[in-house]
Amino acid sequence: MNILKSLTLLFITAPLMLSAQQVNYDDPIPMDPDVKKGKLENGLTYYIKKNDKPEDKVDLRLVINAGSILETDKQRGLAHFMEHMCFNGTERFPKNELVDYLQSIGVKFGQHLNAYTSFDETVYFLPIPSDDKEKLKKGFEILEDWAFNATLTPEEIDKERGVVLEEYRLGLGANKRMLANYIDKLMHGSRYADRLPIGKKEVLENFDHEELIQFYEDWYRPDLMSVIAVGDIDVNEIEIMIKRHFSKHTNPKNPKPRKTYGVPNHNETFVAVESDKEAAFSQVEVYYKDYDESEPNTTIGDYKSQLEISLFSTMINNRLDEIRNSNNPPFNYGFSYYGGTWSRDKKAYQSSAMVGEGKQLDALKVLVEENLRVKAHGFTEAELERAKTEMLTRVERQYKERDKTESSRYVQQLQNQFLRGSVMTNIEWDFKMMEKLLPKIVVKDINGQIDNYIKKDNRVVILTGPEKDGLKQPTREEVLKVIDIESKNLEPYEDEAIAESLIRRKLPEGKIVDTETNENVNSKTLTLSNGAMVTYKKTDFKNNEILFEAISFGGSNLIDDETYKEVQWAMGGLTEAGFSGMDKNDISKFMSGKVARVNPYVGGTTEGMSGSASPKDLEYLMQMIQAYFTDLNYDEEAFESYKTKQNAFMSNLTSMPNVYFQEQFYTFLSQNNPRFNGIFPDEEAWERTSYKKAYQIYRKRFENAGDFHFYFVGNIDEDEFKSYVEKYIAALPATESSEKPKDLGYRMLEGEHKKVVKKGQDPKSQVTIMFYGEADYKPKEAMALDAAGEVLTIKLIEELREGESGVYGAGANGRMSKVPYGSYNFSISFPCGPENAEKLTESALMELNKIIQNGPTEEDLKKFKESAKLEYKEKLKENKFWLDQFTKAYTYNTSLDDVMNYEDRIESLKADDIQMVAKKYLSEDKIIGMLMPEDKE
Repeated sequence: MNILKSLTLLFITAPLMLSAQQVNYDDPIPMDPDVKKGKLENGLTYYIKKNDKPEDKVDLRLVINAGSILETDKQRGLAHFMEHMCFNGTERFPKNELVDYLQSIGVKFGQHLNAYTSFDETVYFLPIPSDDKEKLKKGFEILEDWAFNATLTPEEIDKERGVVLEEYRLGLGANKRMLANYIDKLMHGSRYADRLPIGKKEVLENFDHEELIQFYEDWYRPDLMSVIAVGDIDVNEIEIMIKRHFSKHTNPKNPKPRKTYGVPNHNETFVAVESDKEAAFSQVEVYYKDYDESEPNTTIGDYKSQLEISLFSTMINNRLDEIRNSNNPPFNYGFSYYGGTWSRDKKAYQSSAMVGEGKQLDALKVLVEENLRVKAHGFTEAELERAKTEMLTRVERQYKERDKTESSRYVQQLQNQFLRGSVMTNIEWDFKMMEKLLPKIVVKDINGQIDNYIKKDNRVVILTGPEKDGLKQPTREEVLKVIDIESKNLEPYEDEAIAESLIRRKLPEGKIVDTETNENVNSKTLTLSNGAMVTYKKTDFKNNEILFEAISFGGSNLIDDETYKEVQWAMGGLTEAGFSGMDKNDISKFMSGKVARVNPYVGGTTEGMSGSASPKDLEYLMQMIQAYFTDLNYDEEAFESYKTKQNAFMSNLTSMPNVYFQEQFYTFLSQNNPRFNGIFPDEEAWERTSYKKAYQIYRKRFENAGDFHFYFVGNIDEDEFKSYVEKYIAALPATESSEKPKDLGYRMLEGEHKKVVKKGQDPKSQVTIMFYGEADYKPKEAMALDAAGEVLTIKLIEELREGESGVYGAGANGRMSKVPYGSYNFSISFPCGPENAEKLTESALMELNKIIQNGPTEEDLKKFKESAKLEYKEKLKENKFWLDQFTKAYTYNTSLDDVMNYEDRIESLKADDIQMVAKKYLSEDKIIGMLMPEDKE
């Protein structure tokens, strides 16, 4: 059945009675009835929703309707500074006790516990266990303290200056320099142009303590707050706790008005052409700012308008994707949409593209032309029907997962309701309303939108990119000439015919010849007639998800060194040609409204495929597996297009100091490896790349499906699944050969070394400390080394951030590997000021040495165990976790049963075990890499 026929059935049969019903567009959008909304007498708004995903956990959020836009000139940066202070000590949790307590119950700082400050709001995140009333009580004490009881002593404020300045330092670079030059045009005439949340360096260094206290007293008040709680909870119990902790607080006697700040309109077109020596990418952005203030969507008519806006975006971006997939495309990617800007009160139609050097005007021309093509000729019926199908498919997926939706999704929606007035519906209502409204939307409704978007006033065009010798920057006049082109010579869009099938060849017959069951992990393994193995685990974690991976030993390590250099960068571009005689655009159109994807790969020691599908589209995933094994297209023009896009993306990456540092550091470490060809390809690497050899190697690697193990996890209908396995996987070709992972013998540099790399004009440094080498892989040691990284991270945050105020963030990571040879790797990394790099390196090594000499404290070990058990409990209910366990068991040749005793192994881990691996692997040779700014002449 072709897509037009299926779409006709979709919108004419099942929704026929629905579409016949009358819809009153003035009716209000109903709020999710499962949300309990309330407002205290002091004005604080609260939202509570019971949701069991994940179990025994609640997502708490404190939302302050105040951000950097409300700062005075003397307070620029203090909205964000105040966010820091809330983690730095409160009435109930002095100094670092708040972070310390949360770590003790498994909540990681930065990963789980976090916050952000923007122009118009400040938001605090607190996910905590809900199966313990004491922990729940503590959670609300923390929220209350953040809101009203932060400790703002002069000593603590001054101590935090260093941490905030380090975060300020992180933001320095090409993008910030270019932004400073065009922000006045983008946010013309508005307060937003001068209130970036990070603030001003001179203010952060010198502000009076009273300014921060004043900001807290002015804006952290009940009538500007919302408390949101979504999770595995008793709604009435949570409501009582909210009232107990927040009802007693009052607003100031003479509260400052919470002003809103708009963005004025302007008649002229502003053009900004900015470049920087450290810019990595060339970009084009066009803003057609709306005239009127943005209003929240509250009626069914507003809801229908949003559907039309989404359909417009889907169709214009489908066209831009077709251009991106064409030969010699003008951009790496391009997209357009109508939506919000930095200001809540201003929306804009925005067209953007990332382009290659010297192609900014070409890309701008294509973006403008495609907008004008819609203006002149509109969209086609077939485009609209595909867009409707895509939209309905997305919502149907959410509808099918309505009892498995994560709490974090609901929390974000409720936050938007509080801050922006948008109504959080429930997915049942969304799905049914969409079924009603989509058939009523016709092409004329969509085509008319462009007249409201495209205009000659209120426009801003921003071009940014690298600055280098020989690269000419476009002029303002050239930009204006392109953006004002006429549409009279543009031809209508032509919609090509859609393919009939993903498979174009008759498949041989195959069979399942044996079945084994693993009762411990509830999985089954099928042996097929072609020798392939298929293991699947049926789960109910997600209603509409099946994950897949196929894996076989072999990979690029079987290729000689010279050939590897010829194909290394080509392997990633082989799928650009499409399969079964269809190019990427053909496949995209065929798959419209279907949920299935497959990505083949050739790694160092393995080759394989990964992918996912909805249960109803599982057959399409199976067809893709068959096609990628047996019918990958060969298309030199498609590969040349891939090379062009990749070169445009990668050619200037090393102009970024951090990327340059990584390139130089790993080149230094890999000097004894003849296969090392840099982290990113240069012009010479692309010149010697052979698409033909890469294609031949790919075909060789996938000629024997009998050497593969296929894994599937998700909502699987077993009878249907087995029929697809026999039809598609058992029909794959097979040979008698079998391969093992090959160790080439190449190793990174041995001994103790220090590599200093100088790059960049900003006062920014990066430190990386590494320990690595060969080791016999032992599961207990692997767990202990991982724990050493987690424990050291806790100590680095305590000492380098909180103790010395020298970093914004720091971390350590330890792991062991078994393939292709037994090895260990442990790293410590942090950004900092150049003047502190040596001192902080010594401090980090000192913290590591404490673990080596004394082992971790029992308190820190407990923090690791609580966090690990909490994560394990959540991951056990995730398909991705189980898929990873299957492939790890295959690669390491271990038993899957180990997964089920993970908690016991965590509990049995002792401080002595961590000290032992620290002594064994982290006592001697280390490699230090250090990025420093360039010397100023």
